[in-house]
Amino acid sequence: MKNGKVRIIGFPSDLGASRRGVDMGPSALRIANIGPKLNQLGYEVEDKGNVTVAVRESIPVKKSEPKNQMKFREEIAASSLEIKEQTYQSLKDGCKPIIIGGDHSLAIGSIAGVSKFYQERKQKIGVIWLDAHGDINTPETTVSGNIHGMPLALALGVGHHDLLKVGDFTPMIDHRKAVLIGIRDLDQGERNLIKEMGVRAFTMRDIDEMGMRNVITEAIKIASDDTAGFHLSFDVDSMDPSIAPGVGTAVRGGITYREGHLAMELLHDSGDILSMDVAEVNPVLDTSNQTADLAVGMVLSAFGKRIL
Repeated sequence: MKNGKVRIIGFPSDLGASRRGVDMGPSALRIANIGPKLNQLGYEVEDKGNVTVAVRESIPVKKSEPKNQMKFREEIAASSLEIKEQTYQSLKDGCKPIIIGGDHSLAIGSIAGVSKFYQERKQKIGVIWLDAHGDINTPETTVSGNIHGMPLALALGVGHHDLLKVGDFTPMIDHRKAVLIGIRDLDQGERNLIKEMGVRAFTMRDIDEMGMRNVITEAIKIASDDTAGFHLSFDVDSMDPSIAPGVGTAVRGGITYREGHLAMELLHDSGDILSMDVAEVNPVLDTSNQTADLAVGMVLSAFGKRIL
């Protein structure tokens, strides 16, 4: 297999989100043939199945919770530890991990595993985060208490200690090596933290004005500078809901079909993708699995598929 080895790890969780159904995302992506299609590109593909995630209905309801209580914190931490170990082991085995979800809290564990692997080799990693949202809330800034809005903050070393402990060290990512792309829906606390930490954020206005090629070129430069490469975290709601309706928190005015493929092709051309997340595919809100099909197409471009 000319392109090496890929390992798929499923995270069937909706615990980090409010809207139900995203726990079926891994199944939708498999139905869209993510594994066989990567195999057709020349990769040796191993699907490890899904990590263990508690079923929401089986979790006892707490009688009283503060307004900003992080919902299902203990259960998400436990699943994140399993994602961390499987991601870390994939890299040790010479496989590039693709973590499929499931809500975006999956990135807590995936980044922990990738950063652990490269830290042992005395190397840092960057992160490129494609998302309509910042995912950089903290227990103090969250309005919903949903942990899928917090994974980037945790990677940057800000958040509840139970979730920070998923990583072997903190911060897992240097804020100067983190890039947000496609954002268009932020809480005020997220705006403040992005500015305070100096995280480079390309909004949809930046994409409109600069063009996707220039945005991605600059993002690669930031995330790859003095690092082993970058973890690519792709929330499918970064795409416009007209082409990706099956997501829990759709926001109009997103990345177009061709902008998305161009972004992924350029990221692949850099040679610096270390690992990848695919988050927030929700089949309950989808039509004929079109969002999962779109997501798989984006993964294929990130892994080298070309028109010619």
